[in-house]
Amino acid sequence: MLIGVPKEIKTREFRVGLVPSSVAELVRRGHDVLIETQAGAGIGANDDEYKAAGATIAANAADVFAKADMIVKVKEPQPSEWVQLSSNQILFTYLHLAADAPQAYGLADSGCTAIAYETITDHAGGLPLLAPMSEVAGRLAVIEGASHLKANAGGRGILISGVPGTAPAEVVVIGGGVVGVNAAKMAVGLGARVTVFDRSVPRLRYLSDIFGNSITTRYSNNAVLAEAITQADMVIGAVLVPGASAPKLVSKAQLSTMKPGAVLVDVAIDQGGCFETSRPTTHDEPTYMVDGIVHYCVANMPGSVPRTSSEALNNATLPHVIALAEKGVKALDDDPHLANGLNVAGGKIVYQAVLDAIGARPAA
Repeated sequence: MLIGVPKEIKTREFRVGLVPSSVAELVRRGHDVLIETQAGAGIGANDDEYKAAGATIAANAADVFAKADMIVKVKEPQPSEWVQLSSNQILFTYLHLAADAPQAYGLADSGCTAIAYETITDHAGGLPLLAPMSEVAGRLAVIEGASHLKANAGGRGILISGVPGTAPAEVVVIGGGVVGVNAAKMAVGLGARVTVFDRSVPRLRYLSDIFGNSITTRYSNNAVLAEAITQADMVIGAVLVPGASAPKLVSKAQLSTMKPGAVLVDVAIDQGGCFETSRPTTHDEPTYMVDGIVHYCVANMPGSVPRTSSEALNNATLPHVIALAEKGVKALDDDPHLANGLNVAGGKIVYQAVLDAIGARPAA
């Protein structure tokens, strides 16, 4: 199979779909890989490294889209990309269609088979291709939140750890999954006081077991969460409903109850965000203010650490890339977990949570 990797074009997105070592493995197995020139520049991998791994270098993205049997990316295709897809191609990347109806309809119109990293499952019921980026995003959420607590960034003017004789920051993490666990690890490590909310009592027990007294665990309901955010310096939205829109857990009205200069970090923004006042931002302009509260809602947070992110992502995606390269769409029949990644096929949106979120296509 001919596998194509275009350069990512989303704002400040420096990751790459395949790192050179992944290309070498695919070539070793008899596949051809076509890489757009400078696609790996963001991770410090130049065209010569890809050539040494066995790839062919394409002069532009159009060449990649025109020739490849499978397109491997990181972020969801932009409008200029999805119009280049065709019915005989597989697209393998993050999609997050529940929050992006135009993309969903555009992919359906292309006729391609679109498989989303974020809805592929594993034997334990986890989301193995989402997990590595969730780990990165969870840790970055605290780093970025701490940075924006500084007064020059619009925040409350406090150091997350405090110093002897001063109080550390109060950090509330909503969601005890992969993002939440990694956010809690980072916040605890930086010396914050951390409270993690979740609706699963077994999950809260697990968090209590691994963190001990270094965090506080709370069962999430509207009243308790509403009280907690009034004391928070930083609130991290880390909820996930696989493939579906994120629930709105903090309303605009509640912002007036928070400390002026507190920071909201919405890691669920790819799925529509979990704060009512959230809207996607970019690394160029990562924050905005609403009622005196800093909102950090960058939709591709791991893109700011592309070397770590690309390597971690490839560790998870490569086995599936190999399966699709060797079997094509028949790989979905052989692996029900990979089949759970199928979001668009045969000109239709086939993932129910996406359909529930975006509804029927509006009449022309």
